[in-house]
Amino acid sequence: MWKTQWKWLAGLAGGFLLCYYLPLGTERFNHAVIESLELVKWYAREHVLLCLVPAFFIAGAIGVFVSRGAVMRYLGPKAEKWTAYCVASVSGSILAVCSCTILPLFAGIYKMGAGLGPASAFLYSGPAINIMAIVLTARVLGIEIGFARAVGAIGLSIVIGLCMHLIFRREEQEKARLAAELAEPESGRPLWQNVLHIGSMIAILVFANLGKSEDSGALWTAFWGVKWYLTSLAALVFGFMLVRYYGMKWWKLVCAAVPVVVLAFLFPDMPSLAFTAGFLGIGAFTSTAKESELRSWFETGWEFAKKIMPLLLFGVWIAGLLLGRVGQEGLIPSEYVGKLVGGNSLLSNFLAAFAGAFMYFATLTEVPILEGLTGAGMGKGPALALLLAGPALSLPNMLVISSVMGIRKTVAFVSLVILFSTLLGFFYGSW
Repeated sequence: MWKTQWKWLAGLAGGFLLCYYLPLGTERFNHAVIESLELVKWYAREHVLLCLVPAFFIAGAIGVFVSRGAVMRYLGPKAEKWTAYCVASVSGSILAVCSCTILPLFAGIYKMGAGLGPASAFLYSGPAINIMAIVLTARVLGIEIGFARAVGAIGLSIVIGLCMHLIFRREEQEKARLAAELAEPESGRPLWQNVLHIGSMIAILVFANLGKSEDSGALWTAFWGVKWYLTSLAALVFGFMLVRYYGMKWWKLVCAAVPVVVLAFLFPDMPSLAFTAGFLGIGAFTSTAKESELRSWFETGWEFAKKIMPLLLFGVWIAGLLLGRVGQEGLIPSEYVGKLVGGNSLLSNFLAAFAGAFMYFATLTEVPILEGLTGAGMGKGPALALLLAGPALSLPNMLVISSVMGIRKTVAFVSLVILFSTLLGFFYGSW
């Protein structure tokens, strides 16, 4: 009892001192507050509608349509290690999403019974093994570091997953025992239907978030020109699956599609309007559906949204307050980071990995940031360490992970990412 009261007292005292000594009026603090709000605004505009909303729908579909038996067979604690880690790393890497967008999908497979090791490999591989980011890294920063990033990220996804499994192997064994006792029968729906249904939503998520970069060349430009056509094609497959195999009435799908088509023609330069209208329509009809499966799909995704979104937005705000945005200052001066990550000592690699782990990187933004830091004297080893740790982690990401799998496992996961990123950066810089 007294231990709990002392914790409350310490928390209240800390909060009081923070409020008492707020440096209001100082230029750096005022600017950091503005930058934190700017980052939250940017995140809400660029990532919530196009990234997180479809991710929540996908997570809900995993929780409702994918049987526990299928998850346990391929990703469970007793699954074949080779199969589990290959499936986790490959399925994570094809998403090409940031460290926050991967969270609903990770929460979905983890809650369904995926082993801690494969789930951790999936959590790391999603943002870290981004094919276009690796290509852009090689083009802008050099082929050597691009190749090192690709090999390092693939290897780390498996190594980190295996380490998480070994560290918490007793809990994993107990989890496997309980899962065996609660084993559910396979879904009556064929596997290929679930694959197409969830795959079409993943395609919508991936194609809608293909971005344009001045340094990415003709291939990227070609993708940019057809991205919304590819998104529309995936949406057609998604709609067909809903009507044909998942019980949605065809007139409901038409009602959801009409605003999308109208907005696409009226505002061709604002495709996010049509995109948002589509998910609002699907959400409205699934949340009120008489079919229990469709309604459960919406309710499961909504539960993930309620749990994850507040933590993400709060984490983005804190990250902006401390570190600012790209090209802008937060409370921590960026010049300190540049001075501390020169050369190739273990300390400089650790500091690069540690700083990258707490910063928020939207997909591909790590490349121009690294270009500026290397121009300011950052060593090649620390640059790789930041590339391996930065995209895979962020402060918002850590807050959500801790709510899903607990503080101890989160500390272990973050520590492993920072540790192995530091070591790989050091060996690469020495070589």
